[in-house]
Amino acid sequence: MNIELTYQSSIAEYLHIDAEQVSLYWKGRVALYTMLKAMGVGPGAEVVLPAFTCVVVPNAILYLGAIPVYVDINPDTLCCDVEQIEQALSPKTKVILIQNMLGLSVEVSEIIALAKAHGIYTIEDCTHGFGGKHQGVFNGLRSDASFFSSQWNKPFSTGIGGMLVVNNRDLLESVNLVHSNLIKPSAKDQWILFVLIWARTYLLKGVTYWTFLRMYRWLSKKGLVVGSSSASELEGIHMPKDYVKGMSKVQCRAGIKALGTLDQVILQRKKAGISVHDWLTNQGKTTVPSEHLAQHAFLKYPMLVRNREFFMQQAEKERIPLGDWFISPLHPVLDSLEPWGLEVSDFPNAVYTSKHIVNLPLDLPVHRLINFLELYKNEII
Repeated sequence: MNIELTYQSSIAEYLHIDAEQVSLYWKGRVALYTMLKAMGVGPGAEVVLPAFTCVVVPNAILYLGAIPVYVDINPDTLCCDVEQIEQALSPKTKVILIQNMLGLSVEVSEIIALAKAHGIYTIEDCTHGFGGKHQGVFNGLRSDASFFSSQWNKPFSTGIGGMLVVNNRDLLESVNLVHSNLIKPSAKDQWILFVLIWARTYLLKGVTYWTFLRMYRWLSKKGLVVGSSSASELEGIHMPKDYVKGMSKVQCRAGIKALGTLDQVILQRKKAGISVHDWLTNQGKTTVPSEHLAQHAFLKYPMLVRNREFFMQQAEKERIPLGDWFISPLHPVLDSLEPWGLEVSDFPNAVYTSKHIVNLPLDLPVHRLINFLELYKNEII
């Protein structure tokens, strides 16, 4: 069995599904694009999605000539409520995207039931949620399909990378057809990624974290290294060259290794996440609703702060690698969102949250996290 099939089978075994349901991609957004195309999404079709997501999500829709239809989020869960989604449906709606936010899935069964009643496909955006569960079922296994990410800071990392899980077997043939035409990563792609994974493992930590993070972001923006997003993805709605690319052997090897320790990592994050949650609750701060915690795979813990720039500066000083997802309703675009069809005045919850959210890493010792929060608790909303 080659390395790609081994990795594919490892993912399937972890999720307790068949290997044929899994396919692999250079990035998670390519998995989404593949699934949308296999579902027949094209010019004139509408895809309903949250107005609080990464810009690469509507990009995948727009690259197919389709129309993204945005829905505001519930500020408590950072996910969309089924009632708001229902109001956004039209005869042109082809797909509803159900977003898992920082590991949290909400109202998945209700949204799927709504979609089925209208003859609409569902795709779970589980880029943050691999390994977590909702109502006893692994994230991503209830809908017609789901896509995952294994980029930096995701539940497990292959440097960059993505996976697609197809639950509706009627769609498998179409997915396989699209997948068969993917571009193969070049030797240069794989070498650069190998070096980045090594640097991330051994250099991006402790006192060097912020220095190397800034360097990586600058180099990726200039297109000098493999980045999370290319400049063209952040500046417009035209598909970049070599966008529809498959997964490399370098990524597969990293993924197989990372899957072996994932349960241990999730357990550590859960323990830290619950400690942070309890501290925030005792301080009367905004928290993730307690009823959603039982099977939540905490990727990060979202918090709202009064002055994000100040809070991030203090985090750097205290050597806390604080995350800045999502600084915009379509992260990380700070300019006009008009090219993506999003009018910010229509989505007050998404706009407010994007101005105040930070995400706390949960792979550090709990006492360090709590000590940091104690120092700057007056800044937390």
